[in-house]
Parts: sequence; structure tokens; C-alpha cells
Amino acid sequence: MNLASLLQRSALLHPERPALLHGDELLVRYGELADRVARLAHGLSQGCGLQPGARVALYMSNHPAYLELLYAAWWAGLAVVPVNAKLHAKELVYIVQDAGAEALFVSADLASSLQPELASMPGLRMLCCPDEAAYAALLAHEPAPMQARAPDDLAWLFYTSGTTGRPKGVMQTHRNLLAMTACYFIDVDAVEAEDVIVYAAPMSHGAGLYNFAFVARAARHVVPRSGGFDVAELQALSQRLGRLCLFAAPTMVKRLVEHLQASGGDASGYKTIVYGGGPMYVQDIQRALALMGPRFVQIYGQGESPMTITALARAQLTDRDHPDWLARLASVGVAQSLVEVRVADEQGNALPAGATGEVLVRGDTVMAGYWRQPEATAQALRGGWLWTGDMGALDAQGFLTLKDRSKDLIISGGSNIYPREVEEVLLRCAGVREVAVVGQADAEWGEIVVAFVAPEAGAQLDAAALDAQCLQALARFKRPKRYLFVDALPKNHYGKVLKTALRQQLKKDDET
Repeated sequence: MNLASLLQRSALLHPERPALLHGDELLVRYGELADRVARLAHGLSQGCGLQPGARVALYMSNHPAYLELLYAAWWAGLAVVPVNAKLHAKELVYIVQDAGAEALFVSADLASSLQPELASMPGLRMLCCPDEAAYAALLAHEPAPMQARAPDDLAWLFYTSGTTGRPKGVMQTHRNLLAMTACYFIDVDAVEAEDVIVYAAPMSHGAGLYNFAFVARAARHVVPRSGGFDVAELQALSQRLGRLCLFAAPTMVKRLVEHLQASGGDASGYKTIVYGGGPMYVQDIQRALALMGPRFVQIYGQGESPMTITALARAQLTDRDHPDWLARLASVGVAQSLVEVRVADEQGNALPAGATGEVLVRGDTVMAGYWRQPEATAQALRGGWLWTGDMGALDAQGFLTLKDRSKDLIISGGSNIYPREVEEVLLRCAGVREVAVVGQADAEWGEIVVAFVAPEAGAQLDAAALDAQCLQALARFKRPKRYLFVDALPKNHYGKVLKTALRQQLKKDDET
């Protein structure tokens, strides 16, 4: 089944329903959106000569054309390569060349940065900005019939962040993304026609992947005027449109809560905020729940099984009377309905409840493999399971608590230390705004625990007080040997703390 069938069905059943808005301005209804998509698809196939299976890259900030370009590519039987808009143009060149993309769509704000790199992409048949005449020429074609696609045909080629070496292309098929969408309906939220998904996070990543559930229900899609996450704009949209749904990184949730607290804002315009993509600390989700009520769902996934490994439902998040409520807040929930999750040893054997090992997952959401990288595929997909690289433990009821990425594990004096456990304790200290714990090489211990701590505005933090807090809650060997006070932690554009940068800082300190 072609993913574009979701749009076709909604357009046939509900042609007059509002489909796409820019801010609060309605741009097109579902019947109009499907017509534009079918015309663009004809332009891509006939005008550009793209054959089914060809790749189309999108190097775009969040833009009203993003959604119709995705569906036009699928309608024409093509695969999309959504590229992180924050990447350098040279990084884009690598992805375009590696994917063998034959067409590239670029938002106007990024176009000028590509001029020096155009000669490096000779395989492109088309380079186009959605606001240019060439795009209008594509729309001038007659509507094309939809191309049939097999379930295991490539649909979305997602390039990993490449924190170690070159990024890898994760092959997500029509089957993968339809299974992901089914999990959204089963495990995350029911979508109704009156709902609104707002793309406050990049559409090239998880936020964009959630479009399918809302297209299937002929609900509204909103691209903010800012193109991203602006708390005041988001709050205004929630009041004007209502029933707002979004995917947000934990840092985005924290900023929204701080804004509502400072402004006295009303949370009634939000329906569902799905958070994931990084650790949500217990203190932060408690504060969010107290202020905004039962509007949150947590998911855990990765590019190789997008948005679909586990989920912590809103009922579980708000069940304060459950004896394990706090432990569940610190977890990422239970396996989503269409996947199996295992915590395993190095041989892939399931470990007992409470034991820590690598998180494995299998099911129809798991990628087909890495694009043109058979060795990396064989390493990640073993014995029928995806080896995630994340360390975690399952409790007796199936709730998964992540410890850290396996590469973030600290081994000090032969004992395993998971940074998140230490971070949770330090965040309970008065005056601590954010914290990150990493390992530093040490001749005696192998590694020692180092905590980077950012204080609240005006707070004076004391290493001895922090150490006392750790000794009250942690085994002595887990407490930090060093506390480094910083104004803020380094983060990427998704709000994830860059622990690699912190380790590099420590390494430089060692060398000086």
C-alpha cells in the first residue's frame, strides 16, 4: 500500500475539510491538497523524468510546501530523503550523493548556501525552491494517477546524526511507516477531525513522521509562521485553534511550562503533547503535569524504529495512586502494540526483570536496513532483532527504564555507572537548572564521574552540598568526583545535550 493512499482516501471522503494552515491562515482543504499533490507528482515523473524508486531530497526549514512535497513524491512512486535543515551545505552534498537523489527541493532561506556546492551534485535532474516559478510549472501539470507501491518499497530515507563517522541512511518502508501510524492510534492518541498537529519541531524528523495519523483522519496541519518552536506563538495558536497536538523534545516541554508559569497562560488549547527524543527527568514531567494536566504521552524510538519502541500513556503518567508511579515516570513505558522489546545480554539472551542490558526490538516498524551499508546492517539487525545501542532494564510489568546509550556508560573501578541515575539525583538539588554527567579517563579508576552543572538564575551552588545530596541517594562509587559549573549545557538544535562536546572539553583539559 502506498502511503499516499492515506491522503487520497481523506480527500475523497472529506474534500472540504481544512488541511493545511500557515499559522492560523487556511491555505488548502483536503480536496485541494490532493489535487496539488497529484499535479506535483506528474511534474516529478513527466517533467523531471523521475522513475518509481528514485529519491527526492528535501533540504527545507519547516514550510507549508513540505507536506505536499512528501505526498507528491509517494504519489509518483518515489522515495523522500528529508535532510536536517541545520546541516551545513557540504553535509547535504554528502547525503545527496550517497542517496543518489535526482531532485532536490530547498527552502529559500537555505538556497544561497548551496551555490558554492552545486558543482558537487551533478546527478541532480532538478533543484527547486517551492516559492519559485519552477515549482509553479510542476503544479501546472495535469493530475497523475497514483503509482502502486509494495509494502517493502523504500519510502523515507532518514540519515542518522553521524556522531561517529559519516551518517547512515536508514531505510524506512511503506510498511514501516504504516505500522508506526497504527501504533500512534493504538498506543499514543486517538485523532479526530477537529484536532490540529502543529509542526513546532523539524518536519524532517519525528514531528514530520506524525503527519500520517492526522492525514488519515483528515485533521488539520499547521506550520507555524516562525517555522519552528516559539513558545509565545505556540500559545497563541493553542488559543486561536484549540485541540493542539505536537511532538516535542523534553527541553521544549520545559520551555513551554516555564512560559506558561511566567505568563499565567491557559493550557486548555492543548490536546496532546508527545515527548521523546531525549531524557525527560522526573522533576520536569511532574512540574508539567501539575501545570498542564493530563495532556502528555511519552514515546521512545529511534530512526531505525521510528517513534515506535515503547510508550508511556497519559493514564499511566497521571496515575498518582499507583505504588510505582514515580518509577514509571522515570521509565519510557511499555512496548508499543506492534513490536516486541527485549533487554538482552551480549549474546542476545533475554535478561530477567531488573537486570540491565541492551534494548532490542523487532516488528514491522523496524527498518529494512542501512542504505548501501550491508556490514552496518548486519551489525544492527541480528537474530531477527534490532540492537538499539541503548541500555535499559524491564520491570516485572514490562515498563522499560533507559539507563543511557551504551557509549555513555561509565565504567569506574570495574563498576558500571549510568549517568542518568546521577543526573536525576542532582536535579533534585535546590538551585540546579540542568546537569549532564559524563566519564573522564583516569589512570587509577579507568574513568571517573564528572558532573557539569548549570545553576538557576541567581543561585549559588556548592560542590559539597551536591556531593552530600548524592551520598544520600546513591552508592558512594557513583557520585561525581568533579563538579564543573557552567552557564548552560551545549545542545543541538533539537535540545539534546551534546555529551560528546563535554567529553572533548575534558580531554582538552587533560592535555593542557
